[in-house]
Amino acid sequence: MPKEYRTIQEISGPLMLVRDVENVTFNELGEIELSNGEKRRCRVLEINGSDALVQLFESSTGINLAESKVRFSGRQMELGVSEDMLGRVFDGLGRPIDGGPEIIPDKRMDVNGSPMNPAARSYPEEFIQTGVSAIDGLNTLVRGQKLPIFSASGLPHADLAAQIARQAKVLGTSEQFAVVFAAMGITFEESNFFVESFKKAGALDRTVMFSNLANDPAIERIATPKMALTAAEYLAFEKDMHVLVILTDITNYADALREVSAARKEVPGRRGYPGYMYTDLAAIYERAGRQRGKKGSITMIPILTMPEDDKTHPIPDLTGYITEGQVILSRDLHRKSITPPIDVLPSLSRLKDKGIGEGKTRKDHANTMNQLFSAYARGKDAKELMVVLGEAALTDIDKLYAEFADEFEKRYVSQGFYTNRTIEETLDLGWELLRILPRSELKRIKDVYLDEYYDKK
Repeated sequence: MPKEYRTIQEISGPLMLVRDVENVTFNELGEIELSNGEKRRCRVLEINGSDALVQLFESSTGINLAESKVRFSGRQMELGVSEDMLGRVFDGLGRPIDGGPEIIPDKRMDVNGSPMNPAARSYPEEFIQTGVSAIDGLNTLVRGQKLPIFSASGLPHADLAAQIARQAKVLGTSEQFAVVFAAMGITFEESNFFVESFKKAGALDRTVMFSNLANDPAIERIATPKMALTAAEYLAFEKDMHVLVILTDITNYADALREVSAARKEVPGRRGYPGYMYTDLAAIYERAGRQRGKKGSITMIPILTMPEDDKTHPIPDLTGYITEGQVILSRDLHRKSITPPIDVLPSLSRLKDKGIGEGKTRKDHANTMNQLFSAYARGKDAKELMVVLGEAALTDIDKLYAEFADEFEKRYVSQGFYTNRTIEETLDLGWELLRILPRSELKRIKDVYLDEYYDKK
């Protein structure tokens, strides 16, 4: 029987100080029993001699210091995992909230995980088809990669996240593909949107969903991505599945981290976020990848809303350092009703070259990708020039580039949230747009591909 302590000294926000404890360890779980028999869960944040600083998972309202008692469990936070998790919806602490039965676990796993040994990693190289042309054609996602989406408030990142979760698949393999979807600090309406969207598309059967709502405690928000990644590690490395992890919204997670840090009276870093935010985010992102000798993999798409649309804000800034590129959503494109409003020029997938080409997508992919980038960049310049100097100042070829830029946005980038394009359809559409330009302008494409695809009307 665990020892009971009636030595609660003080409570400040989500934190509680317990004196004279013995053999209590960092991160250990505990339980507070109120005088009326109600129980609330907590976790040890810090040990100082015989004092334990404890973090509450639920509200501290109604805890009477003299009459409440604390018990420590002797174990860290764990998640009971099983293949039965697929098709289920859980809260941020891994409890079912979809009205279904409790999960009977195959095993219990520590949610903090253990970092993947860099020497045991295999290089990400298989193409993942998301069905979104601006990603598949120009910023290709590769199995085992971490590719964040940088959005801003009011932009439709939730729709894009749901679209990728519904459509993503690894081509040419019979291996199982699963999605682990973790939502942090979202509204009830958003949570409902994701569940209904997956149900309608029949994608819920292969999805494990963790939902932490905006009115749930901050400490639960900090646990949510760890719960999701523990479920992903089990499915990927023990059940040989290809798992796509989508985390939304990392900004809410970082704000919860700041809230708890402020309650602990820690010295704040940049913009009030704790100095250890970089290592904390890295501990989440680096759990994605592929391991040698294991068939499964974890590919991660973290989504974050940039405060004030600022790319240099600490959250997107640190995320950009740790991950392999970024997909950026643009307010200007959103105003033009382009969906999804992906701004392809500042977006980047650092591993795209590894996942394309013959046997993976198609032999002409790399050449057409470079040419589309180049033509779109020149078309945007031509349009800016047109605004300043008027259309008469443009050469005929510049006018063609300006036309290309408009058509590219309207037809290639804008495809709606319910169109699922194969990689062949995306590449063929790219060639269709490149035919707006004369063949002599397509200097980034080998003649052999021009003969085969450009001249094919």
